[in-house]
Amino acid sequence: MPGFADLKYRAVTALQRHVVNPVQRRMPLQTLLETTGRVSGLPRRTPLGGRRIGDSFWLVSEHGEKSQYIRNIRVDPRVRVRIRGRWHTGTAHVLPDDDPQARLRTLPRLNSAAVRALGTGLLTVRVDLD
Repeated sequence: MPGFADLKYRAVTALQRHVVNPVQRRMPLQTLLETTGRVSGLPRRTPLGGRRIGDSFWLVSEHGEKSQYIRNIRVDPRVRVRIRGRWHTGTAHVLPDDDPQARLRTLPRLNSAAVRALGTGLLTVRVDLD
């Protein structure tokens, strides 16, 4: 029988995949992370929150290694990030040794609260922008 974390993960990802993400992808100022699908090779765009600090963009994945975009980054770390409507290319780095709770305190509050509430395995990612 699945545990609470597994049920939460399934419920949250289903809601995001079928309802929230399709709407947010169409919002012109929504931050998007574009990875290359590890199986299809097609661009995959995921709405998310984070913050640009200097030449890096920081985010915390709410489902860690289970996130599809984390799996895609593991295969091909070259990504694009849309920040305030403008696309930037870069290289993503998954940082398992970073403290994601501390990192969330440096990122936008509303998104950080949602990540804390809905997350099942937090993981920090830094994108070094070209």
